[in-house]
Amino acid sequence: MNALKPIPPAPPIEPPLALLAELTHRCPLQCPYCANPLEMERAANELDTADWLRVLEEAAALGVLQAHFSGGEPTARKDLRELVRGAAACGLYSNLITSGVTLDPALLAALAEAGLDHVQLSFQDADAAQADRIGGYRRGHARKLVVAGQIREAGLPLTANFVVHRQNLDRLPDMLALGEEIGASRIEIAHVQYYGWALVNRAALMPNRAQLERANEAVAQARERLRGRITIDYVVPDYYAARPKACMGGWARRIINVTPAGLALPCHAAETLPGFRWPSVRTASLGAIWRDDPGFNRYRGTAWMPEPCRSCDQREVDWGGCRCQALAMTGDAGATDPACALSSDHFMMAYAVAAADAVAEGPAPELVYRRIRTAALVR
Repeated sequence: MNALKPIPPAPPIEPPLALLAELTHRCPLQCPYCANPLEMERAANELDTADWLRVLEEAAALGVLQAHFSGGEPTARKDLRELVRGAAACGLYSNLITSGVTLDPALLAALAEAGLDHVQLSFQDADAAQADRIGGYRRGHARKLVVAGQIREAGLPLTANFVVHRQNLDRLPDMLALGEEIGASRIEIAHVQYYGWALVNRAALMPNRAQLERANEAVAQARERLRGRITIDYVVPDYYAARPKACMGGWARRIINVTPAGLALPCHAAETLPGFRWPSVRTASLGAIWRDDPGFNRYRGTAWMPEPCRSCDQREVDWGGCRCQALAMTGDAGATDPACALSSDHFMMAYAVAAADAVAEGPAPELVYRRIRTAALVR
């Protein structure tokens, strides 16, 4: 009688590289592609200072190296300086992800003194009128240009983040030039990802194929021209890709996200997945959540994968792609990401691209702006 083969031990769970600390959903901008959930948290439900400082300490103890302070607009928190100081005290590299419109030299100096390491400043366009229209904030673009200079004067490294889509992609060369002009050391060109507010606005935001081809060429030319001076991060959007991206570096592999109310998530859109009861940092430690929570372990690794993912030689490269996108497109969070050409649902991506091409010359639909009062109408 043959002896049963021993079951190999599960590989150790490596610590996350980064904590995405969503401090608040409050924000003066109303971007229609915002990654925040449709049902946003009120200020009264936010974690207090002591809770966030404890989360930062637990993150460092877990092995996290970076703390990304995000929102909403993180400067809406009056305790931001204290949180940055707490991150520095724990040895965490800190990055402020901001719209910039509420920053000023005094606050920047205070944050730099507290130990802030980097600022990522978002732009909605290179054209002021269009940027203000997309962000829903009057004179916001002009304010951002002033703040970019103030960030550099404070001695802080600057990343210029441009979120691109159908309504601004034709001005990508101008955005790249703007990033160079303001002295950014890194430019991130981020195509809209279609869940949350962006999924509501997909018909208004999806670029057509001709736009994308011109954008790809503009980035290639800028990378050559700026080589050695400015790093340009750019990834072709999922809807035009043949293979999915490793979303957030893979489910519960590189990032742990904490929401304003204290829910811990493996990615910032995971609240859209039905059937999960996400743990709270108010009642559990970050380390215990990362290692033991059933939701974090649900799509971690490769054992959960359906075919063709399970047999694919890219399974430990893309880690199955995006679970939230799979849910949004197919209704099944465990399905193969439709961004993959091998998925039986890839035609859904093709239909969306064809629809974008069909209306290439026509006016875009009206934008649905990110507002608490609007959310009830689109859920």
